[in-house]
Amino acid sequence: MPARDLALIAVFAALIAALGLVPAFQPIPGISPITAQTLGVMLAGSVLGARRGALAVVTFLVLVAAGLPLLSGGRGGLAALTSRSAGFLVGWIVGAWVIGYLVERRPARLTTGWLVLANAVGGMGIVYLFGIPAMALIGRMSVVHATALSAVYLPGDAVKVAVASVVTAGVLRGYPQIVPARERRAKVSVPS
Repeated sequence: MPARDLALIAVFAALIAALGLVPAFQPIPGISPITAQTLGVMLAGSVLGARRGALAVVTFLVLVAAGLPLLSGGRGGLAALTSRSAGFLVGWIVGAWVIGYLVERRPARLTTGWLVLANAVGGMGIVYLFGIPAMALIGRMSVVHATALSAVYLPGDAVKVAVASVVTAGVLRGYPQIVPARERRAKVSVPS
């Protein structure tokens, strides 16, 4: 892997960690706190692409597993990765990959709407898809109850989607090759 890619992965892992310094909001005791770190996950996927974005999140989570207190509230270690938040944390990896995958397949004329879609699908849909069932299993509650509790995340995550999309649109305008669009095969017409 080129040194540039390793540096970008490290920078975005550090960004996710730095966003953990923003005070978390825990509206309901016993569920995962609302943090700014999901914004870092969305930015990693949308600015770095699928592979590098997911690797930035994996790097961050390996550091957390090693005991560094990088999650909001100074949490770290294996206990943090087995809490009710565990599914959301695993969802961050897949979510960053999905966001990056969709951004890599963006239309020739980049639209902010496409970035909103990519961040909403990966940063909310995929993360919730992993997080809600794990919260239900670990918290010994029904999936319906976990889904109802998770509804508290929606407004904040919608704001994060908007911020990540606007920031990414600016980055891609300034540095369009940071996440190269996948080449689309042109249809070749064969003369008859």
